[in-house]
Amino acid sequence: MKMVFVLFDSLVRNALGCYGGHHIDTPSFDRFAERSITFENHYVGSLPCMPARRDLHTGRLNFLHRSWGPLEPFDNSFSELLRSAGTYTHLITDHYHYFEDGGATFHNRYSSWDFVRGQEWDKWKAMVQPPLERFRKEYHSIQHPLKGDQDYSDGRIQSMINRDYMKEEQDYCCPRAFQSAFNFLDTNREVDNWFLHLECFDPHEPFSAPPRFKERYKTSYEGPIFDWPRYKKTEESLLLTKEMKANYAALVSMCDEYFGKLLDYFDKHDLWKDTALILSTDHGFMLEEHDWWGKNRMPFFNEIANIPLILHHPDIDENAKKRITELTQTTDIMPTILDSFNITTPNFVEGKSLLDLVNNNQKIRDAAMYGMFGAGTNITDGRYTYFRYPEDMTKEDLFDYTLMPMRQKSFYEKDVLSEATLINDFKFTQGIPLLKIPARRNQKGQPVGHFGQGGGYEDTTTVLYDLKTDPNQDKPFNDIAIEKDLMKLLKRLMIINEAPPEAFLRLGLNNS
Repeated sequence: MKMVFVLFDSLVRNALGCYGGHHIDTPSFDRFAERSITFENHYVGSLPCMPARRDLHTGRLNFLHRSWGPLEPFDNSFSELLRSAGTYTHLITDHYHYFEDGGATFHNRYSSWDFVRGQEWDKWKAMVQPPLERFRKEYHSIQHPLKGDQDYSDGRIQSMINRDYMKEEQDYCCPRAFQSAFNFLDTNREVDNWFLHLECFDPHEPFSAPPRFKERYKTSYEGPIFDWPRYKKTEESLLLTKEMKANYAALVSMCDEYFGKLLDYFDKHDLWKDTALILSTDHGFMLEEHDWWGKNRMPFFNEIANIPLILHHPDIDENAKKRITELTQTTDIMPTILDSFNITTPNFVEGKSLLDLVNNNQKIRDAAMYGMFGAGTNITDGRYTYFRYPEDMTKEDLFDYTLMPMRQKSFYEKDVLSEATLINDFKFTQGIPLLKIPARRNQKGQPVGHFGQGGGYEDTTTVLYDLKTDPNQDKPFNDIAIEKDLMKLLKRLMIINEAPPEAFLRLGLNNS
């Protein structure tokens, strides 16, 4: 078996033509869907970036126990399992979060890896005295660090420095990542038993694409660069909004074109007959829907939670259903990969192989639970979505359970670690005790030191939506019977996931 897994970041489902999108040209994604299995109801699990990747590696949810953090010593990484079974695994990524404190254990699970530098605020190019005055003129004020931001010296300014070194299209990260993939395939396509994980940070913000892609979506905006939204409620003018969306569209078009080059490579070398190809993303992104930009701070509407997944597999009958409507989730990708290489799925993996679903039309779940550490806990049964929040986001106890006390970009503070206790309450750790660390909150209820662009959570009201009559989730409604049924499903999934006691208490549920 040979497999290529292509993972984009923040690839919005409704941006793709094969999912009903019509405002962005995506001929390559659509072409792939025509010959593959497209999953209609594929949902996220843990959010955002690195929690989602931990779900991908381990096949189980982690957001109820842990915020942003590395793989743990007890985690069953699919790449580690493949390597142990003799399969060569290679990671190509420009997703720089792997190389910060909060993601540092992922890339070493692969046989080899290639890090493409320069995305967002990757600490790539060194400039002691950046041209701040030029940057102030070149970039819109919203893209500059806010006064008091901790990342003033190495965050948004670092991104501007990095972008100074991307003059030609081949300098951009996405083309460089795909070229690295073609180099791998040139060397290895004739041999068997390998797994290639090609991961592109695009179309994550900043929405920076080469000029030829931006020309396709040109607006009348003539001001400084405006392609990096803040995670907040919409306040911009119609022209600025159009410009931001146009820049996202340009970046998606670049991703689509380079993915098309991979499809061309499969065609040229007839890889379809013996090589699986999976396309997905970690989460979506709000592009002014529900009056929001970004992710994390707002409720996890389907623009964030319902994500694309398209699969070609040489072992799947060509006559298999082309579109799957049953519920699937990020955690299902790990056991699907293992199943493809005839490796037994370990205990404590919650996801199910998609091969069973496709080949046998076998339903694999009644509901999908998803969310982010410290935020609301959400569930869908495919018909309804239910966002459940504590009555007071700032009061309930919240703890991180980990052996790797790292935040996104730093260690845990000493005064926080001084309050940690050692517990051995979870079966999934396989007898390994964990640190139970208090998660301190800011005034808006968000855990201090965790990802979210500093704003806390908003619109934290428990709501129910009917996706059949209200697919855009614009009209929350009340139905005690439906809510009761969804709460039963939610409770069952939390018990299966060994959610800690406080996770039940904050939602008004018992854990027995």
